[in-house]
Amino acid sequence: MTSHGAPEGSRIAPDGAGPVIREETADDHRDVREVHTRAFGDGDRVPGLVEALRGAEAALAPMSFVAVVEGRVVGHVLLSATRWDAPRRIVDVLSLSPLGVLPEFRRQGIGTRLVAHALAAADSQGVPLVFLEGSPHYYGSRGFEGAAAVGFRSPSLRIPEAAFQVARLSAHEPWMTGTFVYSDPFWTFDCVGLRDPGA
Repeated sequence: MTSHGAPEGSRIAPDGAGPVIREETADDHRDVREVHTRAFGDGDRVPGLVEALRGAEAALAPMSFVAVVEGRVVGHVLLSATRWDAPRRIVDVLSLSPLGVLPEFRRQGIGTRLVAHALAAADSQGVPLVFLEGSPHYYGSRGFEGAAAVGFRSPSLRIPEAAFQVARLSAHEPWMTGTFVYSDPFWTFDCVGLRDPGA
């Protein structure tokens, strides 16, 4: 896959407009919590997932990026370690989740820039695959494709097939097929698939 841009440090859009995309710092944690609380509107579930993933022991360190406009954190994306159960061996890969942008800053390309920056960072670290659950319409034009259609198996029957997506990066090899395995925090915070509200 073609690189999506340099992942190191801060960068601004080529036209000079915001946002600045940079690594998250500890000083950003409160603002990131606000982003996801407002973006997802489901209480502490997604902010709690972010906090758990930051501190989880894993083979790959999490990569966390914020979008900043005029000094304000308005968006956030997190890449965290997951695994791929391939026929040859277990492969360390990443999950892109969550991606959040404050409601008043949506439809300005901020999510697109966060996704591109995250994929470039993963590619630069030699990570072969990045998985997510999300809208195929949105992510399909941002480096992702249907995972089931290219030979990958979902970790849960509750994930709609169209929502299970993968970005195959430069280090991906054809033998890397098998089953995607979420890390424990995704199960602990019930952030896998869709629950039946009537169940």
